[in-house]
Amino acid sequence: MKKNNSTRAGSEVQYGPRTAGEILQGFNPTTEICIDLKTILRSDRRARIKKDYTGVLTRDGSEHFTFLETRPWNMKRNPKVFNGKYISVTRQDDGSLRPNFKAMKMGAGFKVERYALGVYNELCMALEGLVEERIEN
Repeated sequence: MKKNNSTRAGSEVQYGPRTAGEILQGFNPTTEICIDLKTILRSDRRARIKKDYTGVLTRDGSEHFTFLETRPWNMKRNPKVFNGKYISVTRQDDGSLRPNFKAMKMGAGFKVERYALGVYNELCMALEGLVEERIEN
């Protein structure tokens, strides 16, 4: 009598049962599947859904992590979205952009035209892609 191979599927060593972690690990090797996470929050007792927390994530063991929320004064206000030689551009709390001039180095060979052209070029690079051009009819 001939054996039916479909009844043996999964019983051989190479087709044996696998854990979900082994299966999903092949999809994205940078994703941790099923971990123990301990949260130490300063602003809330429990983590809220869809709320961002700033802090440090530490791996304590093979499948154990601890998240420590940092204090609000550690949060950087007005982060730089561009940092060049002549200017930097920061994003304000209201979402607006603010160009900031860096200290001018007026040494030997300083030319106003070269400095102004450098500022202009960096401003164009910084704002390209950050500001939508308005087409007026």
